[in-house]
Amino acid sequence: MTALDAARPRPRAPWGDARFFLGVVLIAASVAGVWFVVAAARQTAPVFAAVRTIAPGEALSDADLTVVDVALGQVGDAYLAPGALDSGLVATRTIAAGELVPASAVGDAEAVRTTSVVVRSAVDVPASVDSGTVVEVWAAPLLEHGEHDAPRILVADATVVSVTRDDSMIGGGAAALELVIPRTDVAATLAAIAGDAALSVVPTTGGTR
Repeated sequence: MTALDAARPRPRAPWGDARFFLGVVLIAASVAGVWFVVAAARQTAPVFAAVRTIAPGEALSDADLTVVDVALGQVGDAYLAPGALDSGLVATRTIAAGELVPASAVGDAEAVRTTSVVVRSAVDVPASVDSGTVVEVWAAPLLEHGEHDAPRILVADATVVSVTRDDSMIGGGAAALELVIPRTDVAATLAAIAGDAALSVVPTTGGTR
């Protein structure tokens, strides 16, 4: 060995450099993070989905719901899961058939401010009007000799539960509809029915909730 070789510094092994170990740690952390995200995305949880369209105010039962396993991640708690279906729960908004049931769309029956009434429309309703459709109820008060006053809005926001159409009536089929209406509109609606007002059910823009 020459004097020049003895004076030349020896190269450091790569595993002796702190930066090497830091790089290994960062790579390992990155791989672990990707694995965690993929594993979390593959995890499913059981939640309820509606078997049929459920109108506001309707009680929820096992017959109306089915359990499905879906990957919801961090939003899993936002949906109604098996074991959370207590007696006395009702829909607080329309839940469409096949929709996952949000926890925010159900509530205690005692806290609901709507109720159901059955009205008969003086004219037929469009074929598009079905369970879950949002409608207005118009009323034309009865005057003397079978004449009616100009119609006016009786209920501005009602939701259809069911429709029974009668096409056998002369002059166009009428329809009987079970509607969910605000409790504040119940008295006026019952008074209009008792007073033989001509009621008409008209779908609002947007169709369903």
